[in-house]
Amino acid sequence: MTATAFLPGPVAEPSPETLAMYQNDVNELGQVMNITRVWAHQTAAHEALFGLLAQCAEAANLDVRRKGILVLATASTLGDSYCSLAWGRKLGLEADPNLAAGVIEGLDDGLTESERALANWARKVARDANGTSEGDVQELKEAGFTDAEVVAITVFVALRLAFSTVNDALGARPDALFRAAASAEVLAAVDYGRPIAED
Repeated sequence: MTATAFLPGPVAEPSPETLAMYQNDVNELGQVMNITRVWAHQTAAHEALFGLLAQCAEAANLDVRRKGILVLATASTLGDSYCSLAWGRKLGLEADPNLAAGVIEGLDDGLTESERALANWARKVARDANGTSEGDVQELKEAGFTDAEVVAITVFVALRLAFSTVNDALGARPDALFRAAASAEVLAAVDYGRPIAED
């Protein structure tokens, strides 16, 4: 296993789309991320995937906080350390590091009723999509989500599962920067998945 992933790149002949992905990372985080090196081999698929995620987030009225709750509940259930650390950092900055760590650990203190319903649903879909029930869907509806929003939320979770699965299968390790960028609470909560890469 390499320090970053099984297919760490660089792409032999980077396209303008590949270079744009690299530059976006540098602008936001000061370096090219390990998952970007993997997805740089399939920039069109990455763009399509995140276009669908954005469409679903808009259809379900998901702000950064709600997206963070869904991603963390999904990634932690799957055992994906990369997305757990990345979104643990984001949700920690948006809300609170303890809240982010709590969602990772399955403790939803500090969440509203509707946010708890989102987290519960994401965990059920990630754990066993065939095991969900009409009652589980009803919990989302009772928390205020419409039928159309329930579908959009479910597609969002499924797409995040797909993204995490590709990253995990191809050995993408969380970047070393997460040792400093993620809070101590989030770092302690993420005790699964691939280890953080060396500096």
